Amino acid sequence: MESNFSFSFAGDDIEEDAGQQQSVLPLKKSPAQAAPSVSTTPASANAFPVQGKPLLPPAHHDLDHMLSRLPSKIAFGTLSVDLDGAGRTIQIPRRELWDVRVQLMAEEGQEEGESQQQQPGLGEHDVKTGIYEGGFKSWESSVDLVKVMAAEKIPHVLNRNPSVLIELGCGTALPSLALFQWALAERRAATSGRDKVPLVLTLADYNPSVLYLVTLPNFILAWALEQRGRGENPVLEEAFSSDEELDLTPEVLAAFKASLASSQITLSFLSGAWSPEFVELLYQSSFSAGLAEAAGDVNTLVIGAETIYSPFALESFAQTLLSILERERRERPSGYAAAIIGAKRLYFGVGGSLDDFVDRMEGFGASVETLHEEAEGVRRGVVRCLLS
Repeated sequence: MESNFSFSFAGDDIEEDAGQQQSVLPLKKSPAQAAPSVSTTPASANAFPVQGKPLLPPAHHDLDHMLSRLPSKIAFGTLSVDLDGAGRTIQIPRRELWDVRVQLMAEEGQEEGESQQQQPGLGEHDVKTGIYEGGFKSWESSVDLVKVMAAEKIPHVLNRNPSVLIELGCGTALPSLALFQWALAERRAATSGRDKVPLVLTLADYNPSVLYLVTLPNFILAWALEQRGRGENPVLEEAFSSDEELDLTPEVLAAFKASLASSQITLSFLSGAWSPEFVELLYQSSFSAGLAEAAGDVNTLVIGAETIYSPFALESFAQTLLSILERERRERPSGYAAAIIGAKRLYFGVGGSLDDFVDRMEGFGASVETLHEEAEGVRRGVVRCLLS
């Protein structure tokens, strides 16, 4: 039996249309392919997993293969995040969901209605239990993480030593995209290649389709807009066919890869359920990619937003997070490892809560510090977890 549910909480949205209430940050909709509003179906108590249905096994996804699956053009919008209430903002691009639907219909040769039925996450439910974990939409706790990372000066920390950022349950990857933009700007200011240290960005989502349909395109968009702002790349100037579309020509994709290499930034993509096998694959495929020659002084930061929405999700996430932090302590004792997690204080009707997560991590021996609390609308918080 499948359980479909949504996180439909009044006051929990950044909404373009004041007449709607959503728990996600909305993207603009094309007139012909308007995204349906978030369902008000009550959340199921047995949110995850589905009895008798195997969870997706962990898998690593090659960047070149993912690039080969991209369409010739993508449409996008930008989300403006106020970082400090004093006018400092960051513009984070996101591929439009209607554009994702267009790609899927072209690939599958289906009508829109058929495509929505067969592709979880593009219909009325925020989460389709055991099948789709919400990655096509952006959640408010991910914006909280962007603000906290800016306040904690995380971009500067991760650019001082060889570093790893792991976003578990990345989806549209707003926090990682913000860090990526900051890293590009800081590395551009470096005077030589020797001033740049390796940075591995590991993006993990339960669904492979989320990674290639929104996560990777969002990184290309973030890079392209940063480059366009400098006005030094004629290939990109021609690729922006409008202010809201980017042509993904072979020249653009080649320039994207070359920029990653020159900046010493590695993108790594993993899918599948959190598990010991997931952690093992993480260390086999992701860390070795950009840190093979790095010394022990490695900064590792794990981030996650809205990853603890049910007791099962909370337990599997906490166990996976603990495994990563313990492995970092064991294998890189001279390095630094921490986790910054954003979530709602309580997921009504589902059973997960930030307090339960804090209790679980403290039960594992971790120290937990509150970095941010949001009292307006549905209450949310951001905490940092460390192992002594």
